[in-house]
Amino acid sequence: MVSSSSPPINFDVAIQKIVREEWGYLLSSLIKSLNDLTLAEDALQDAVEAALHHWRRNGLPKAPNAWLLTTAKRKAIDKIRRDRNFDSKKQDYLFLTEPDSAAAEDEFDVPDERLRLIFTCCHPALDKKISVALTLQLLGGLSTAEISHAFLITRETMAQRLVRGKRKIKQAAIPFVVPDKSIFSERLDAVLSVLYLIFNEGYSATSGEKHVRGELCNEAIRLARILYRLRPTEPEVIALLALMLIHDSRRTARFSGSGELVTLENQDRRLWKKDQINEGKKLVEEALGCGNPGPYQIQAAISAVHADAASYDETDWREIALLYQELYKLNPTPVIELNRLVALSYFTSAEEQLDNLNRLESEFRDYQPFYAAKADFLNRCGHYKQAIKYYKLALKHSGNENEKQFFERRLKSIMPLQEC
Repeated sequence: MVSSSSPPINFDVAIQKIVREEWGYLLSSLIKSLNDLTLAEDALQDAVEAALHHWRRNGLPKAPNAWLLTTAKRKAIDKIRRDRNFDSKKQDYLFLTEPDSAAAEDEFDVPDERLRLIFTCCHPALDKKISVALTLQLLGGLSTAEISHAFLITRETMAQRLVRGKRKIKQAAIPFVVPDKSIFSERLDAVLSVLYLIFNEGYSATSGEKHVRGELCNEAIRLARILYRLRPTEPEVIALLALMLIHDSRRTARFSGSGELVTLENQDRRLWKKDQINEGKKLVEEALGCGNPGPYQIQAAISAVHADAASYDETDWREIALLYQELYKLNPTPVIELNRLVALSYFTSAEEQLDNLNRLESEFRDYQPFYAAKADFLNRCGHYKQAIKYYKLALKHSGNENEKQFFERRLKSIMPLQEC
């Protein structure tokens, strides 16, 4: 019981915090025991509901995780016994009814099976959108409503997406395992891609009124930390966490007091979170120290170069251009080449790189960042009429209100110049 001298506990808040932070930890352990995703989810949800009543009456247990796991296993036993096919399944679940499975809730040593759950959610047989949703729900503990709100789709649509994903896992018999060494790196790429997609949608939302959805950034970083704890020697895992931390350190500086989008060039760097930058830079050094740099390591190194600069004018654009050149060797895409040319335009000049940018245009169609980059090149070169054309294209292909307002301000600022 909670002593009379103890401060009052908001049990709803306490349970919500435990569920959010430990859901994937507990669910993955249950899936491993039950070999049934749906049964594990239902049993854990029932255990959480039981906790709401029990903990209010008796106080928080010594080990909330173990209490929830013990209760969830008991709930699972009850569900199995109610199943009309229990006799045929009894041998599969006999171990759950053994005395050891009902040990005192403070005696459990819960195995951490989250790595298996991460790879299950991000299996290549699943559509990327479904992988994102499953990762947020099964590993992150987010509700269907929370995920649908974050991605600006209806709750019903997100619910259908989650159902399809879970059905696919069952029908395709996707194993709850960490892949063997022969395909681990290949599958890890999919995992990292999903986590980075979650972060990017939070950092630069593709649609809606808000340019940043902090809850998604925070969740992506939390999931990346989990993966880092589980695979602390994987350089790309280390680098992804570093990349997220350094990017996210600038979140506050990206908007003015009135909510207007502020470009990197004009940000007040005193608002950058130095603790995140320092942690990120240490992680970059740790990752690069492993040798054989990969794409996330190079991207994190680029972010670290930006973070090192005391001002925009002091940015080492030559180093950034060289890093993009190395990144292009690993992943030769037009987007990476576009970023390299942008860096070169500051190291040399926009005029020198304009022809290279023009040659790249055929690679893009309806791609807002290209139109924005070309508009900026033309503006810096003094070609204002053409710059207006491309700012309008960037505006047309922006799905986010903050971005639209930014391009409208840019257009307003250079409109008078076209007459000069």
